[in-house]
Amino acid sequence: MRNKEECSILADILFPDVVQTPEDMFNKYPKRNLNDDSMVLRFAPSPTGFLHIGTVYTGMICTILAKQSSGVSILRIEDTDKGREIENGISTIVNGLKDFGVYFDEGPIDTKEYHGVYGPYIQSQRLDIYKVFAKQMVKDGNAYPCFLSEEELEEMRVRQEEAGERTGCYGKWAVWREKGLEEVKERLDKGEKFVIRIYSTGNAENIFHTADLIKGNLTLHENDMDMVLLKSDGYPTYHFAHPIDDTLMGITHILRGDEWLPSQPLHRELFEKLGFKTLPYGHLSPLMKSDNGNRRKLSKRKDPEADVLYYIERGYPKDGIKEYLLNIANSNFYDWRIQNPNIKADEFVLKIEKMNKAGALFDIVKLNDTCKEYISRLNAQTVYDMSLDWAKNYNDGIAKLLEDNKEYCINILNIEREGEKIRKDMVKFEDVKNQLEIFFDELIPDYENISNRIDMDKQKMIVQKYLEVFNISENWFEDVRQLASTLGLSAGDVAMVLRVAITHRTKSPDLYQVIKVLGEEKVRERLEKYIS
Repeated sequence: MRNKEECSILADILFPDVVQTPEDMFNKYPKRNLNDDSMVLRFAPSPTGFLHIGTVYTGMICTILAKQSSGVSILRIEDTDKGREIENGISTIVNGLKDFGVYFDEGPIDTKEYHGVYGPYIQSQRLDIYKVFAKQMVKDGNAYPCFLSEEELEEMRVRQEEAGERTGCYGKWAVWREKGLEEVKERLDKGEKFVIRIYSTGNAENIFHTADLIKGNLTLHENDMDMVLLKSDGYPTYHFAHPIDDTLMGITHILRGDEWLPSQPLHRELFEKLGFKTLPYGHLSPLMKSDNGNRRKLSKRKDPEADVLYYIERGYPKDGIKEYLLNIANSNFYDWRIQNPNIKADEFVLKIEKMNKAGALFDIVKLNDTCKEYISRLNAQTVYDMSLDWAKNYNDGIAKLLEDNKEYCINILNIEREGEKIRKDMVKFEDVKNQLEIFFDELIPDYENISNRIDMDKQKMIVQKYLEVFNISENWFEDVRQLASTLGLSAGDVAMVLRVAITHRTKSPDLYQVIKVLGEEKVRERLEKYIS
């Protein structure tokens, strides 16, 4: 291992332009002044694809836990993998989360602006910060430059596999650990690319115990891999950026996906070598899907419902989706909602210890049921407004119909929305067309054929006789009963014929309420048309 003087010289050679120290960074980002039990949580997605419903899920959890502890929620964009970043990836995340009502106290507004004093909150704009800590790690003998090429690394991997050894850069395979200063200078003078690796002092055979906020007590093996901290392009790896950003931003608890659990030994070592206080971790299980009796992760490639656009384009109520996600996070939310039907979901107390350890099943059928329940609790005006907002973006014809017939449409949407039996047949605002179609001649479907139950001549007779006594009255069904008795038919059969004549369907909302909204003139017109 290099001596202290050699490490200091090496640090200056590698980072000649870095004059600031870690102390300068801590002075720039002072400790937060919060209560002891306040949680400062960050959510740090990467702009490498569409907005995943799991991203909304994790972001929602972070914002709720921070808010209910009078803490701070932070959105941080981890964009250090430039090869995988997509165009407009950052705005997709920032605006997509806002669209779902997931608001952070600090974070980017767009790629240039942010709110909060611990920024920038986009990692590619924090490169100078990482170099300060990389230089200090080299100076302390905890990191070193590595000039191994891609070809050399591949050759090393093959040799390791042939020897039956673990693959990776560690121990005797970490050949640049002890190289002299002259050899490093020689490579630098040639302009060769290099990375900065951690000088691991761990032993993979040693174990340590940790208490995960979600998984519980875990036993893990120490890290002994000399993982890359700074890549050859100057960008940090997630492993290096995460402890630095979380410490400088005053994060109190690290909540992240459990795909990062195998990296915790490395992160533990990095916290120690950086001289930082280790933070408690909670590893969230992914959203799962049932596939032919097996459970697997909800996939970006296989499952269209993984993309939030799936829900936006169909007009799913965003608060309904959030209620379903809350129930996935804490299964007691369902019982809480039954006991508190009129209270906003924000009042529900989310608890880390109640989160699913193994991965919750994302069930589109249950999501639909939750959204039905949510929409059933809204008044007609709100359903109208939300339907119009959706239609303006995705169905011009329905949008025009709603705008040109506002009061009429609100009355339609109010059918079976009050009283003991509430209508629950609207899952998403795309379904507004189904709600309207029996009330507009240009939308109404063809008649359902019921001639196999009642022949057409008898149907016409029923409608003709009903026209003679028709009036809009709360006692309308008494007229149906009397007519059925006169004709020697059941009231159910007579009502079914009238329902088809008026709505073209054998099933519809409460027929009396439908008749009231249509009005006497339109009802008579439809009855007469049925006869003809």
